[in-house]
Amino acid sequence: MDHIETSPMSVGTLIIGAGQAGLQLAVTLRELGETAPVTVVGGESRPPYQRPPLSKAFLSGKAEEHELALRGADYYAANDITLICGEWVETIELDDDAAGSGEAVTRSGRTLAFDRLAFTVGGTPRRMRVHGAELAGIHYLRTLDDAVALKGSLDDASRAVVVGGGFVGLEIAAAATASGKDVTVLEAQDRLMARAVAPEMSRFYADAHQRRGTHIVLDAAVSGFRGTDRVSGVELADGRVIEADVVIVGIGLIAHAELAASVGLASDRGIDVDAVGRTRIPGIVAAGDCAVTSHPVHGPIRLESVPNAIAQAKAAAAALMGLEPDATAVPWFWSDQADLKLQMAGLTMGHDHVVVRGDPDSEHFSALYYRDGELVSIESVNSPRDYMAARRILEAGGNIPPEAAGDTDIPLKTHLARMHLTR
Repeated sequence: MDHIETSPMSVGTLIIGAGQAGLQLAVTLRELGETAPVTVVGGESRPPYQRPPLSKAFLSGKAEEHELALRGADYYAANDITLICGEWVETIELDDDAAGSGEAVTRSGRTLAFDRLAFTVGGTPRRMRVHGAELAGIHYLRTLDDAVALKGSLDDASRAVVVGGGFVGLEIAAAATASGKDVTVLEAQDRLMARAVAPEMSRFYADAHQRRGTHIVLDAAVSGFRGTDRVSGVELADGRVIEADVVIVGIGLIAHAELAASVGLASDRGIDVDAVGRTRIPGIVAAGDCAVTSHPVHGPIRLESVPNAIAQAKAAAAALMGLEPDATAVPWFWSDQADLKLQMAGLTMGHDHVVVRGDPDSEHFSALYYRDGELVSIESVNSPRDYMAARRILEAGGNIPPEAAGDTDIPLKTHLARMHLTR
């Protein structure tokens, strides 16, 4: 695109990234009483939309494109939020390293002068670096355009291979299997969702997906792809070849950190922020999938979830306003895979004891995780009451005695009621 020579446009608070975190940050600024200009710039041509349904309801045909919008078209004008779509910010120059003002220049040459800055830039899918990786029929899922292309390929396919057994890969696999496709999931590690859930839940989901007809292959290192113009198979390091009409790769997300790194605010993990989204430069914050915070137990951590993006964006907006943000929320997540709803609160990393509540074979159960006798996390499958009670207990800093957690005759909300009685 030719560069356009224009005078700098004064945009007030510049939010780079028009996803869930970016829009939430803008919305929260207005809710907190911000009256100065607020501008959200996004690289995609569409206004902000929901990403989670892309691998579930949209792919299954249960949601249409227009249903994914986070806000109606009239919302932005009504709330004086300037939305610039289809523009990538290429460079940033700060006025002073001790303040958050400066200028951003977009790929088209537009110059945006800002007083404060927020990075809500998300990330990009990690790419395969093996032979055949550029063949047609190999898909990555991040944007709505990606989902539209994938849906079209799946409609014409009979055999699908999913590379990566994380949340997105398994959600896609479940949708494809339910539509009658022959689906194989290839996971390089020795269990599914290894970055997100504990071994007990990994084993359950491997069995559950296989019961529904999805083939699960663990310890499966992909060495390349076969095909001439279009992919026809996936080669494994052990010599096996899995035939495929379409391949979906879901092997993780790389944070968009280049812009922030150019002004000294990012590492190879992402954009470094404190507990409320502030960077080391006053007036500059970050939130969402790109932000790395320091956990008191686990150290630097980057969480990829809508609830985390919303919570971080709200805290970052308050920080920009000079307000005291709410206490950091307990992380929570969910994943819908076929008729299995997984709900999680807290982090299982570093747990030393697990209590399984209910019968996994019934596909209605929970796993509660402990460290030194204290509840640190819950993972529930089709058990929303367990999940909500344990999450509220975690948020209140309470505990469920390990010896009582497995007794299904005692609702977990009983322990929440006891907490209130003793305070």
